[in-house]
Amino acid sequence: MLEDSNSGVPPSTDDVVNKLRDLVSPNLLSQDVAAMHIRAMALMGRLKTLHRASNTATRIRKEATSEARQEMDQAHLGLQNLLYEKRHLEREIEKCRQFARGTTSSIYQDVPLYSLEEFTRLAPEAARTEDVLSDEHQLMLNRLSFELAERQRLDLKKKELAQRKEELLKESKTKASTMDSVKTQIDQLIKSATDTRKKIEVFVPSIPTTDAATPG
Repeated sequence: MLEDSNSGVPPSTDDVVNKLRDLVSPNLLSQDVAAMHIRAMALMGRLKTLHRASNTATRIRKEATSEARQEMDQAHLGLQNLLYEKRHLEREIEKCRQFARGTTSSIYQDVPLYSLEEFTRLAPEAARTEDVLSDEHQLMLNRLSFELAERQRLDLKKKELAQRKEELLKESKTKASTMDSVKTQIDQLIKSATDTRKKIEVFVPSIPTTDAATPG
């Protein structure tokens, strides 16, 4: 048995290597060569199994890291889009504030309104009846009222986007922390796999074969 007799847990790489080292000890030269060979092959088989498991775990961690990186890239792109839209909305809100502070004359000169064509297409039907369209003064009042309602809608949208931005930032930080943790585990697994390979290369040549040990 290659398992710990006390715990029933399979041995670690170091345990297997120590057992291999014991097999080449001068104290065991009087032992049966065939039995020693069988024991060595069993230990080598276990060592190779541990090595394959290490490689599999490394591959899984790399795949997880790649997926996490893709999610972070998507979150970053979404955040950039939100920032762009936020700046656009801030400019629109500033225009709305200027609109609220301005006089009647400056309103017509400085505040961009929806064009008449856009107004007749987007505004509520009650705000663009034939009577309103034929009354220049009432038409302008309705256009200004529609513009104000649109600016208020945009302001609400800006607040929603700001909240979404904060959520994305928190999510991005969480994923960055997760990726750092995964990277550390991968580095540890790679180091363990490298150490295992080096130990195999050291002890494999020292294992006696049946042909060499059996008298002709």
